[in-house]
Amino acid sequence: MKKLKKMNANGFTLIEMVLVLFVISILMLLIIPNIVTQKQRVDTKGTEALVTVVQTQVELYEMEFGEKPTSFELLEGEKYLSETQVEQANTKLQIIDGVVSVKKVIP
Repeated sequence: MKKLKKMNANGFTLIEMVLVLFVISILMLLIIPNIVTQKQRVDTKGTEALVTVVQTQVELYEMEFGEKPTSFELLEGEKYLSETQVEQANTKLQIIDGVVSVKKVIP
């Protein structure tokens, strides 16, 4: 009988384990929504920066050649945009009559 009491003194009780799991769950409920919000904010800022860069390059192209570019690939061909920028632009942006804007996302 004394052996059983001595062994139980070294471990955690079920209530202690449940409380620890409860606290961890609460912390995760508070942290995960903030992470998602931060990611969305970063994506938005990145897209805004890409629009600014591409629009600037469109204007430079227009000043040099006297016409508005019709595609991002044309800007890449003339070394105004890198391959990576063109890939991102094709995914997220559109160019209409020399104006760069974000594509409308249909959910």
